[in-house]
Amino acid sequence: MAKVRIVSCPQCGAKTKWSTDNPFRPFCSERCKQIDLGAWASESYRVPVSTRPDNEDLPDQSPHD
Repeated sequence: MAKVRIVSCPQCGAKTKWSTDNPFRPFCSERCKQIDLGAWASESYRVPVSTRPDNEDLPDQSPHD
């Protein structure tokens, strides 16, 4: 018999089974899955982007002799 993996729900932290018996995995319930989807849809989650001023930290692009 295979060992069942227990993981924490990324939304609420509850312990839940990571198996085909749980159609909402990695979430513990449909509610947590929908809350997470809503956060993505409202752009609450964002990937950080670093910006730098133009020409700063760029190599010298002058022609070489």
